[in-house]
Amino acid sequence: MQHNRFLLYGANGYTGQLIARYAHEYGLEPVLAGRRKEPLELLSHQLRMPYKTVDLNDTQSLQTVLKEVQVVLHAAGPFQNTAKQMVDACLQTNTHYLDINGDIAVFEMLKQYDAAAKTAEIMVLPGAGFDVVPTDCIALSLKKLLPDAVSLKLAFAAIGGGLSHGTASTMVNKLGEGGNIRKNGKIIYAPLGQKGFWVDFGGKKLFVMNIPWGDVSTAYFTTGIPDIETYAGVSPWIYRILQLQPLFNWFLRTAAVRNIIKKKIDARLPGPTDEMRSKAKSFVWGQATNAQGKTASARLSGPDGYTLTTHSSLLITQKILQGNFLAGYQTPASAYGEDLVIQVPGVHREIIAELPNDLKTDKVL
Repeated sequence: MQHNRFLLYGANGYTGQLIARYAHEYGLEPVLAGRRKEPLELLSHQLRMPYKTVDLNDTQSLQTVLKEVQVVLHAAGPFQNTAKQMVDACLQTNTHYLDINGDIAVFEMLKQYDAAAKTAEIMVLPGAGFDVVPTDCIALSLKKLLPDAVSLKLAFAAIGGGLSHGTASTMVNKLGEGGNIRKNGKIIYAPLGQKGFWVDFGGKKLFVMNIPWGDVSTAYFTTGIPDIETYAGVSPWIYRILQLQPLFNWFLRTAAVRNIIKKKIDARLPGPTDEMRSKAKSFVWGQATNAQGKTASARLSGPDGYTLTTHSSLLITQKILQGNFLAGYQTPASAYGEDLVIQVPGVHREIIAELPNDLKTDKVL
């Protein structure tokens, strides 16, 4: 078994292709995989990489393919429909499981595999991309700055770029469903866009509103902070429109509306072009607060979400193949610490706290 080879499932998707294209920068050789032969065969020819055609519901064939590798990087969403089949097969073949999921429900489901993963001596680490590497690392940084924190706010925003088909389709499946926060350690319902405020991301002030981001699950696992809210950058006018959402959520949940939007998504480009990605930037901000009202804040900037996902997922894959992993369910920061994100090219982190000057910033060029 080659020590630089891993299975890239969903390789023909937008993010999967990016991961395949950049794998050589980490000395890795992906085996391209998915359920459709034609696009895989074309990609295999273009990148000169081996491929395997396998359906997730074909358990025996999936296990046969997984036995040939130590790690699978699962990039085929929507993960609410695909994660369980893959992780079940990984447990049977002692294969480490990574994905680029950002769905709270999927994180919570995979967390239930902790004991089984420890028995199999494998790591189950979802959220190895922009969902949730930068926010998870910020969360752990803030927990270490303020160990007695009782609440945590995390926000992200982007300038430029765009959405891939997969990300857009996942969002459509959540239309009209509302949102979630964590309160007193429990995940509870909270209307999407219920709260909004301006955030200084470091020379760039942007408006954010609450959304159900993956950290509602993962940041609690990483830090134990009982109250967690997550926010994303939006224009203020969209935020105002969403104040009316209780009136039309029922309409957004209908199959007819979702199918119309999905057809529009399918008519678009698969995702942002390389030029768009090169000009785009992503921003993350976090603030922890203790019972006495003391706060600690941090923020970071970096490449667009797809580029960051590509590098962070390959970085984690590389670490596992080098024998650097923790058995059981993990989050990116619980496995690799708060400095994982600054190993991604182009990421700059700033701790907004009264610290010695030499501890205030970290930068990777």
